Amino acid sequence: MDSKILATLEFSKIKQAIEQYTVSALGKQMSRQLVPTADQATIQRALDETKDAADILRLKGAIPVPQLENIRPHMKRLVIGATLNGLELAQIGRVLRATAEVDRFFTDLRGAEIDLRQLYHWQDELATLTSLTRRLRVSLEDDGHVTDDASTKLKGIRNGIQQLEGQIRERMGSFTRGKQAKYLSEPIITIRNERYVIPVKQEYRSHFGGVVHDQSATGLTLFIEPQSVLDLNNRLRQRQVEERQEVQRLLAELSNELAPYQTEIIQNADILGHLDFANAKARYAKAIKATEPLLDDANHVNLRQARHPLIAADKVVANDISIGENFQAVVITGPNTGGKTITLKTIGLLQLMAQAGLFIPANEESHVGIFADIFADIGDEQSIEQNLSTFSAHMSNIVTILKRIDGKSLVLLDEVGAGTDPQEGAALAISILDRIGTIGSYVMATTHYPELKAYGYNRPNTINASMEFDVETLQPTYRLLMGVPGRSNAFDIALRLGLDPLVISQSKSLMSDDSQDLNNMITDLENQRKAAQKEYHEAQVTLQKATELYDDLESASREFFNARQTQLDKAKDQANEIVNKAQKESNQIIHELRQLQLSGQAGVKEHQLIAAKTDLENLKQNKALAKNKVLRHEKNKQALKVGDDVLVTTYGQHGVLLQQLDKKYWEVQVGIIKLKVKVSDLEKTKAEAPQKQKQHTTTIHATNRVNPTLDLRGERYENALAKVDRYIDSALLAGYPQVTIVHGKGTGVLRQGITSYLQGNRQVKKFAFAPANAGGNGATVVTFK
Repeated sequence: MDSKILATLEFSKIKQAIEQYTVSALGKQMSRQLVPTADQATIQRALDETKDAADILRLKGAIPVPQLENIRPHMKRLVIGATLNGLELAQIGRVLRATAEVDRFFTDLRGAEIDLRQLYHWQDELATLTSLTRRLRVSLEDDGHVTDDASTKLKGIRNGIQQLEGQIRERMGSFTRGKQAKYLSEPIITIRNERYVIPVKQEYRSHFGGVVHDQSATGLTLFIEPQSVLDLNNRLRQRQVEERQEVQRLLAELSNELAPYQTEIIQNADILGHLDFANAKARYAKAIKATEPLLDDANHVNLRQARHPLIAADKVVANDISIGENFQAVVITGPNTGGKTITLKTIGLLQLMAQAGLFIPANEESHVGIFADIFADIGDEQSIEQNLSTFSAHMSNIVTILKRIDGKSLVLLDEVGAGTDPQEGAALAISILDRIGTIGSYVMATTHYPELKAYGYNRPNTINASMEFDVETLQPTYRLLMGVPGRSNAFDIALRLGLDPLVISQSKSLMSDDSQDLNNMITDLENQRKAAQKEYHEAQVTLQKATELYDDLESASREFFNARQTQLDKAKDQANEIVNKAQKESNQIIHELRQLQLSGQAGVKEHQLIAAKTDLENLKQNKALAKNKVLRHEKNKQALKVGDDVLVTTYGQHGVLLQQLDKKYWEVQVGIIKLKVKVSDLEKTKAEAPQKQKQHTTTIHATNRVNPTLDLRGERYENALAKVDRYIDSALLAGYPQVTIVHGKGTGVLRQGITSYLQGNRQVKKFAFAPANAGGNGATVVTFK
């Protein structure tokens, strides 16, 4: 990217703003070295990292990268075998601790299933040197001081130093108190040449004996090491030498331990710096309310409500700016200080930011292009040193631009052709724009020339735009109007300021017809735009109301279907309750019929009882059944009369209507039993043919023989229990006092199931395993009441 464009659009201020959010030396370095690129993959990767960091900032409060120094010089010293000092080792230790913390942070993110596009890759590249990190943390403080826990020997030496210092202070303390204090200039203990001394008056220099280490500027005070503490000071000095030697040994040892991991440590530091830089980009994006731009490799730029990032948020005016899709050239007109230049700088700077992997201050879904280069001729380019006027300087710059642009360039020209005769300047501006269009570059230019307003209508792939001006307040609104050229507001402004209308009329008469026609055309376009804008706002209001109505209807529809389903479920629950009640009643009826059977009365057939109970078991409603079954049931209802053959749905039995007891109940003959049945539980049926009934009776009679032994071996668990239930009913109706159920030994699951069933059957008096010679615990003998 051309370096001049970075200076013209003040890209360096963006980098400085990002650098303020970095905390590491490498992060700051990456901020300073940030430049846009034209490689799409590189741009997208950088945007992905910014997006990841922004998501982490929003969800977890940023990646935990602490303040870190640049450790590359330290690692270079390790390469040549040097011993690092305590501060250098501490800085490396801080990098290793940060590496471990960041690794844990990303592991937690993965555990929370937070999706990231790129940054998990950097976690995979981190090398967590656990033992080395722990050793440095235990041995060094952040300021590089070697701790007592670095080695047992160092701790012992320092303990000895503390004891000796205590003895020396205690002994010398006797000189600063009592009668001895009068020989001192001040009653204090101090240090000279790393030895403890006291300030003695010159005239008493021989009173304490010992060695003079220093004297005051006046010579009236001597700093003397008393004879009585010479030995202690010597021993202390020896201990201090031992301490320095042990510390140096430990530093050399730690340096040697780090040396094999130079590559991993440098890589960790680089990754942490990279993550710090990503953090800074995310924080800056949050500060300016920026969003992720969408890359368009066809160079269709569509910035939605774009804002210049270097203008205060309370002053900047957002604008929709587009170029590339329907037109490659935009000609912007409007009054001075109306915002034309800021519009150029906004699109240029936001494009640079996006191609540097930064979020841009614009609404979401904003599209940016991928330009190989961006060129600009903005501002006063005159140069006294080069003896260039403003016009010459601009032309020199444009000449350079025309030589370098291609079909993937974006050109920004401010006041193109200005600084010379208006007629010549307009012609020159049109020629320059035509040349740029021929090359195929994208261009956005500002101008005051009326000839260029017509240019936007006459040239293909070119559109007019203007900066809005409020005639009522005589102030620019800084709003960009695409498709509408700006018109001169001189007459309107002069009239509002009090100029005689006659003067204004005379001025208008002096204008050429073409100029007046152009102004009239622009005025008409502005009126059309305002009318269209009014219709647009009205349409938006209508759309909003329609959307609200649609949402209300959709919500009401959901509530209706939910309520309907709830009512259906409730109705089926009630139906199941009714069926359960009927089942209990039918069980009681069957019990009474069994008693009649056992007492010797005939007429009740065993198969009828078993069929009745089976049918009753299947009466319960399933909520998943299709609702049309209810309708089908209703259609089957017909008018009933005495003598009709009917089906009693609650028992699954056929019968004949005897008499209607009331509006809700009928008396029905079912076999030998007379029942009181609800009308809702009756369905009219056709009478069965006599011969068919006879055949049915004969067939069933053949199945009335019940074996006193039921063999369940090889049966599945559910089938076996169902057979046991039917078999017990049959055995009871057959009048057996005792039966045998063979279930086998196996795993014992079936035996346990049968035992549980027999325990719950009220007709069973007792049950036990068969004798050993009759099957043992592989069979169960059941005795009935």
